[in-house]
Amino acid sequence: MNLRVGCQLDYDTEADAHAVALVEPHSSIQDTVLDEHWTPDPPPLRFRDLYGNVCRRLDLAPGASSFAYTATVRISPEPEAMPDERDVQHRVEDLPHQLLHWLLASRLCESDMFADRAWELFGETPRGAARVQAVCDWIHDNVEYGVASIPTTTVAEVLERRGGMCRDFAHLGISFCRALGIPARYVFGYMPDIGIPGPYPTMDFHAWFEVWLGESWWTFDARFNTPRIGRVPIGLGRDAVDVAMVTTYGEATLERMTVWADEIEAVAVGDQHGR
Repeated sequence: MNLRVGCQLDYDTEADAHAVALVEPHSSIQDTVLDEHWTPDPPPLRFRDLYGNVCRRLDLAPGASSFAYTATVRISPEPEAMPDERDVQHRVEDLPHQLLHWLLASRLCESDMFADRAWELFGETPRGAARVQAVCDWIHDNVEYGVASIPTTTVAEVLERRGGMCRDFAHLGISFCRALGIPARYVFGYMPDIGIPGPYPTMDFHAWFEVWLGESWWTFDARFNTPRIGRVPIGLGRDAVDVAMVTTYGEATLERMTVWADEIEAVAVGDQHGR
């Protein structure tokens, strides 16, 4: 099936400002992008960061300005796959070198501070997928969704007030998993409401996390705590600091953001990437 994803962001700036936008599907799934378009055209300068995220550099002129991105992406009509008992949790000493990075504490995921708490809560659970699911179940049942947070909110603060937004749920899952010796990374992207009963909230970007089990990365989402259809990852990194939707250098205020992720009828789409 095909999915139309994209966003428009409206800014007000006091002076010239530079920005890096991260709103396109991740480089690992670029082959699923059937077409895409930027406004204004031509598209801003494109580059990939050290995590393979597709970024754009653009200038924001003083006053009101906006940019928009839209794409048609091919997705599976089936709910995302979940790991089973064959997808083992590796001992740390057996992990490939490149995965050790995903066990380290980061700015918003202070996993080194929660080892005792993590083992107290989850140390008796079976290793592997069952342990990660236990982490998600605990967050889903014990942390209230919808409690406002700010870009610098840490896991310690989320735990203290037992509330947060989707990014906070992801950060908490990551921190517990890293403390338990499970490589984990932060992901955000587009997620449609396919196969989910309404009423639907206003569309927004969504955050979740991935863990390494067996020989691959697997998606877990403590906010919804159920497999979903049509996730389109945009950015991945250690935590939300690495994958800000837009990073601005200068006085720029986000006035409005509109996000869409909607199923569309399958049609013949030209290869018009416009990159």
